[in-house]
Amino acid sequence: MMSYFVFSLSLLAILLHSCTLTLGQNPASAPAPSGPTNITKILEKAGQFTTFIRLLRTTQAGDQINTQLNNSKQGMTVFAPTDNAFSSLKAGTLNSLSSQQQVQLVQFHVLPSFISVSQFQTVSNPLRTQAGDTSPGDFPLNVTTSGNQVNVSTGIVDATVGNTIYTDGELAVYQVDKVLQPLSIFASPSPATAPAPATPETSNLKKKKSPAALSPSSGSDDTPADKSGADSVNGVAVLGIGAFCFAFWL
Repeated sequence: MMSYFVFSLSLLAILLHSCTLTLGQNPASAPAPSGPTNITKILEKAGQFTTFIRLLRTTQAGDQINTQLNNSKQGMTVFAPTDNAFSSLKAGTLNSLSSQQQVQLVQFHVLPSFISVSQFQTVSNPLRTQAGDTSPGDFPLNVTTSGNQVNVSTGIVDATVGNTIYTDGELAVYQVDKVLQPLSIFASPSPATAPAPATPETSNLKKKKSPAALSPSSGSDDTPADKSGADSVNGVAVLGIGAFCFAFWL
């Protein structure tokens, strides 16, 4: 009986020791990997950019931004309009744009270089965007500063740069309070030029011109002479001669 009790205690001690070793060998939780830069995840974490995120995805511009950031050393600056900025647009504005125009609209909010807040003080206008060059009509932006405030002008709207959402020396994401509307998409077409109204002098001049003067002449710039006067004189002369001969015959 005693040997059975000792055996039970020994077995219990072995089990307790085994459990202690197993618990002690559990590894500590590893930190989550940082992963590649992802513009949509940055905006999702910041909040209030639902519409811009949807545009980044539907146009696939977000994938292009991520690819450039993670596969090259080329920096980038993104102006992200808030949901309130999009809601201030006229209803149906985004749906009225073609697929190409939606891509250009997103690219118009992206500069192909990293610009810090302090560098906005010294940049040269106009700024080239991913939508085009700096030539007029090619989607350029203009930046102005006043103290610590930075404004972005498109030629249609003036937006204010708000918070810095993200910056790592290669990517800078800034919040803007308005959708940056490029002239090439949102400018109203100029109306067709109407013909100038006729002046009284022009009307009188047209009335004075004879049909002969308006028709092309052959061999001379002069208008043909009016023969009606000559025909009248010849008729009078014939009648006079006839009367004289009749009187002489009598």
